[in-house]
This record gives sequence, structure tokens and C-alpha cells, in this order.
Amino acid sequence: MISFGVAPAFIMYFWKLNTLGRFGWLLCLIYVICVALRLARFNISSNQEPSWKDNFFEGVPSPAGGILVLTPLIISLTGFNYIELNFDIITPIFFIATSFLLISKFPSYSFKKIVIQRKATIFLLFSIILFFGLLLIYTFEVIAISSIIYLAILPISFFHYQKMKKIHENEKIQDDEDLEDEL
Repeated sequence: MISFGVAPAFIMYFWKLNTLGRFGWLLCLIYVICVALRLARFNISSNQEPSWKDNFFEGVPSPAGGILVLTPLIISLTGFNYIELNFDIITPIFFIATSFLLISKFPSYSFKKIVIQRKATIFLLFSIILFFGLLLIYTFEVIAISSIIYLAILPISFFHYQKMKKIHENEKIQDDEDLEDEL
């Protein structure tokens, strides 16, 4: 709650949202409440029986929400000056969008049950080492690019979830029909 909710909200408030006065405090409060609700839902739903839905979170997880809320600040620190961005407008939009994503039913990948083929493990280990090496050297750039990639993956996870849901609904209908035929 403190690490992914209160701390990012305070950082962003003292960076840009303080120019909005009380509205900036309201945005921070809404975000912190959404993080608390997200964590409460995670604690409740973590005791359910395993299923194909375990590959997806219901809403964006709070650690990802903390990074997403900080994305405008991180982008400003990277020095990516290719596009002139108005952070006074972008920051409240990120707060509102992230708060909504935290408490929504929007499916996002959980990466809990990833199965890596034995042949690919060496490439995965190399990629992890490369990522953390680049993170040490180009900290804000890597975090900014990772945030943008995560945002790009969200629609993919939604469509993948819908596809998996349809497949499992069809299997359930088929199983029900088979059961009726046996009776």
C-alpha cells in the first residue's frame, strides 16, 4: 500500500499535481484508495481454485500501477525530447487512467504460469541479464520503455483473455451436451 500507492502519489503530487491545488490532492487520494481496493481484491481472489484464469490478473496489479503513475515523471527524466509533452495535462490523465485500470475487471497478463522450453532458457537468462545491465546504465530510459511496452501489451492481454474465455465456454457447452447425451 505504501510502496505502490502512497509513495508514487506523493512523488507525483510534489512534482506536478501540486499546481492543481485541491484537485491534485483529490487525484492522489483517489489513486491511493484504488490501490487499497486492488490489494483487497487480490487478497480475496487469491484463495480461489486454480483455472485458466490464473494467467491473468483482474485489473492492473498495484506494482504496475505504481510504475504507470510515475511514467510521466520517468519520461521527463529520460531526456526524450522528440515530442513536446505537456506534463501538466498528461499527469492527471495517467492518474485517472491508472486508477480506473487498478479497480477495473480488465484482464492483464499475470506471467505466473509461464512455461519456458528448455531450449529457450539460455536466451531468457541472457535477456534478463541484458535487461538488468541496461537498467543499471540507462535507468530511466529502460523504465520508460518498459512502461510503454506494458501499456502496449494491455490490449493484447484483453483480446487473448477473450479468446481463451470463448474457448473454455465452448468446451463447457460441449461437456454439458456430452453429459446430457449420456443421461
